[in-house]
Amino acid sequence: MDEVEFDEFYSASYHRVCRQVYAMIGNVDEAQECTQEAFAKAWAHRRTLDKTNYPEAWVRTVAYRMAVSRWRKVQRSWRQPDRAMSPDLVASAPNEAPVVVVAALKQLPEAQRRVIVMHHLADLSVREIAAELKVPEGTVKARLSRGRAALKAVLEDHTGQGFGLGLEGGAG
Repeated sequence: MDEVEFDEFYSASYHRVCRQVYAMIGNVDEAQECTQEAFAKAWAHRRTLDKTNYPEAWVRTVAYRMAVSRWRKVQRSWRQPDRAMSPDLVASAPNEAPVVVVAALKQLPEAQRRVIVMHHLADLSVREIAAELKVPEGTVKARLSRGRAALKAVLEDHTGQGFGLGLEGGAG
């Protein structure tokens, strides 16, 4: 991939990947930083990053892994959070459906959260998700089904509505 192709790739996919990572981890600042760092790594590997190998999936995976690594470091030095930053107060912001959805996603197991984001936000098929995560398609379908049910329950408990996310559907 030459410099012009990389610039086009970056322009076309940065915001999409950043939104997906944000939905996976629930922290917009971390998502932006990790996505930027992942693109910096992609730049360093641009000559070997072939379009047929799904460079966006590579960047999304690297960004997500960076975020998880950072989260683990923070958890090791965890201390009691400020009461003003409690999840109940953050998730109840008025007219902030995306914040509520991300707060709800954070309540799901990591594997379910990941496949829901990849399927509904990244618009990947079950086959593509299975290939990216290196798991069987049946595993992806099961995680989608269980994750949708759990997310729907969390959102209905919080708001009384499902935000029209199509959480009733099959595994696609």
